[in-house]
Amino acid sequence: MFHNAALKRTALTPYDWGLVFAATGLLVIGLVMVFSASSTVAEAKSAAHEHTYYLVRHAMYLIIGLGAGYAAFQVPTPLWQKMSPGLFIIGAVLLLLVLFPFIGKEVNGSWRWIPLGPLGNFQPSEFMKFATILYAADYTVRKAAHMQNLARGFLPMFLVMLGVGALLLMEPDFGGLVVIVSIALAVLFLGGFNARLFFGLFGLLMIGFVLMVVLSPYRLERVTSYLYPFKDPYGAGYQLSNALIALGRGEITGVGLGDSIGKLFYLPESYTDFLLAVIGEEMGLIGVLVVIGLFAWLTWRAFSIGWQASLMGRNYAALVAQGVGVWIGLQAFINMGVNLGLLPTKGLTLPLMSYGGSGIVANCLALALLLRVDYENRCLMKGKRA
Repeated sequence: MFHNAALKRTALTPYDWGLVFAATGLLVIGLVMVFSASSTVAEAKSAAHEHTYYLVRHAMYLIIGLGAGYAAFQVPTPLWQKMSPGLFIIGAVLLLLVLFPFIGKEVNGSWRWIPLGPLGNFQPSEFMKFATILYAADYTVRKAAHMQNLARGFLPMFLVMLGVGALLLMEPDFGGLVVIVSIALAVLFLGGFNARLFFGLFGLLMIGFVLMVVLSPYRLERVTSYLYPFKDPYGAGYQLSNALIALGRGEITGVGLGDSIGKLFYLPESYTDFLLAVIGEEMGLIGVLVVIGLFAWLTWRAFSIGWQASLMGRNYAALVAQGVGVWIGLQAFINMGVNLGLLPTKGLTLPLMSYGGSGIVANCLALALLLRVDYENRCLMKGKRA
């Protein structure tokens, strides 16, 4: 019996190859579909009229992201824990700096980007999602003895997130706020925060979000247009109505790779926020289900890796892994819900797939962190040091 157990430990692979293949699949499909969705726009808008403009830049972001991820994978989780408060402070400072006109860049009425010259624009909120996972996990582990106490367990984190939320609303970036607050709350809950207090506070938070929508004509219009997109298909419902038309054209098997009509200036943000609609049009229901399946597998593996870490007493690593699962799973769910008309339009990209340097690099860092937790779990199960 002991011999068999030893064989199982030594036969354990050093990495979760299923997770690696799922993430690679999403990155590769994203690269192909970004090219397909952006080629016409790139040919019309780029200075040299090159149809590969966005493809080349997206590939460059992927290389940078994979390089950053490789470097991040080399860092042990205890060191990430030590760095987490500093990284969170850096993220908060960047959220503040982006609001200054001489530093930040305004696009479509929002101040969310910091220009980086030939590298494009840096979006601090993407880095903040990554930093929030690290900081919330560290906070929860440090405050483990007070997780049943509202004042000592929840209030300090609430005040910190209130400040971050205020900065995000000033940009404004309501979608980023939802994801970042959700990550922090989920990590607190998974770390043992009192369930009754959590759901009570969650209810109050939902009331707060509803009030922010009702009291803002811009957000209220987005909600009402998502309920009845074809009531004003050339106005408030333009994005969603064209996304639904694109998905409808795709049917089961799609119209074929590269043959989308929606991307021909009908569907706004076809290679960012509404990439899934182009996937549905060109690859059909089958393509959409493949993407959903890959995200579901990745999210499930993140929670499984976190659960394994918790069984081994590695509480910080467990919360980090599950925080990554919450981030990627929730953002993918929101983006897909928007594309399918199940949720109001939000400025959230499809993780690992949509065009955007900040998002791709941040997602690669998160995946590297998840793989690091899993790698350390496997090393410990083999009786080795990570």
